[in-house]
Amino acid sequence: MLTRPAAPASTGPGPGLLVSLGAWTWPGTDPAGQSIAHILLAHPPGRISPDTAEVIEAGCATSLNRSRAGRTPRGIPDLHGRLQVIGDRVLLRFHGARYGLRLPTHPTWTDLLTGCGRAVLLLGLDLLPQSADAPRVDAYLDAALATDRLLFGRAHTT
Repeated sequence: MLTRPAAPASTGPGPGLLVSLGAWTWPGTDPAGQSIAHILLAHPPGRISPDTAEVIEAGCATSLNRSRAGRTPRGIPDLHGRLQVIGDRVLLRFHGARYGLRLPTHPTWTDLLTGCGRAVLLLGLDLLPQSADAPRVDAYLDAALATDRLLFGRAHTT
């Protein structure tokens, strides 16, 4: 579901890219063993000929690069204030985008996000159908990590 912020912006990913992204969320841990919310964004296989894997990858990488508000000491993009919690809904906003991406949520995940105020953002560069279930997402993450096809970032709540 797309939502429009109060003040329209002129750059960033358009509604076509946002509505086509698959999004998955789950609670997990960071390298220090602390609980943290995780978000995976991946593009499904293209439905029309211009939607090649290379075009999709370039669009996703460009959107993440535009959204980088800063970098952590380890070089991970940090998207300050890009997660907005509204009741039981969570929106992910990209810098300059007119719309936000509504993320799938579960009360446990939303409570974790609200409690720690941040999430790990994974952007998968390979195609993944929006209908992928948990075992398929796990296999996707294993394969993408082994082939260096994941971009990592952090997002914070507003």
